[in-house]
Amino acid sequence: MSLDLTETISRRPLHHELVDRLRDMIIEGTLEPGQKVPEKMLCERFGVSRTPLREAVKILAAEGFVRLTPHRGASVVKLTLKDFEEALPIMGALDAVAGELACRNATEEEIAELADLTDRMAERFEAQDLAGYYKLNARIHELIMAMARNPTLTETTRVLSERMRRARYELAMAPARWAQAVEEHQDMVQALKRRDGVRLGRIMRAHVTHKLQDLQAHLFADER
Repeated sequence: MSLDLTETISRRPLHHELVDRLRDMIIEGTLEPGQKVPEKMLCERFGVSRTPLREAVKILAAEGFVRLTPHRGASVVKLTLKDFEEALPIMGALDAVAGELACRNATEEEIAELADLTDRMAERFEAQDLAGYYKLNARIHELIMAMARNPTLTETTRVLSERMRRARYELAMAPARWAQAVEEHQDMVQALKRRDGVRLGRIMRAHVTHKLQDLQAHLFADER
């Protein structure tokens, strides 16, 4: 029996759905750095024409995921250490602002939800479940952004965060760094409970700095 590999898209505008699908394929490594975007294969896979696919590729080019070359089409961008060194300090600053605003605007129910997510994430650490840990980690950072009550900050951070998320699939955290990350998240919860925006902002900035140090030491060691 043959398998039907068609993944028909409905409801949302096609090119918006395609942007999400293609972005995930790039982040997760299904479309590899340097690879030419295979238009024919993707059109067949998603059951779409080339027009919405090319609209989606243009958006991904604006987000920095693909590069458009005249007469040669689109290819997946390979991120370098310089890309991370430029982007992560900006992310750290944005996260610090988000933490300060969250301390000012979060409800008690949201703080309780964050504490619960952090406890569950610590359980995934104890179980050495990195995939489960990352899923909860993403929800935690999304919740902090939501608590900031600043849509402009959220959208600015989202684009950078999506690009940087690609490194997650290539870099496995060392045990000591993983434990440190869990402790940092627990410190975030305590600072938020105290409504200490300055401290939470400082913790979140340091959290991003440590990510950059991991990348420098392990993923891009040969570039230094």
